[in-house]
Amino acid sequence: MSYSIDFRRKVISTREEEGLSIRETAKQFRIGSASVSRWINQIASKASTTRQRKSDKSEWIKDVEPYPDAYQKERAERFGVCQKAIWHALKKLGLTYKKNSTSSESRRKRPASISTKNTTV
Repeated sequence: MSYSIDFRRKVISTREEEGLSIRETAKQFRIGSASVSRWINQIASKASTTRQRKSDKSEWIKDVEPYPDAYQKERAERFGVCQKAIWHALKKLGLTYKKNSTSSESRRKRPASISTKNTTV
């Protein structure tokens, strides 16, 4: 529950006018002392952060097909999310880089492949 700015100002002004401590003020208004101490430093509440939308599984697959060797940072820029979100989504989809251990170029990344055992999101 969020208290209105007017109520917060009333609490702070009453505290200053009557010379009450934070605990006394909280007890008088029946609110938490942590709220009163927070309001002393900042009366307006902080803006809440909005979470990014969850993207559809098909969007990820459509992005992997044309750009199989793309870095997670590049994908993050395309989807407008952080790199960690890309990592989690690719892990959930079972998208991995396969290595060919028999060739001398085994350390190179190969195009991403979609695992068939874990395709539910």
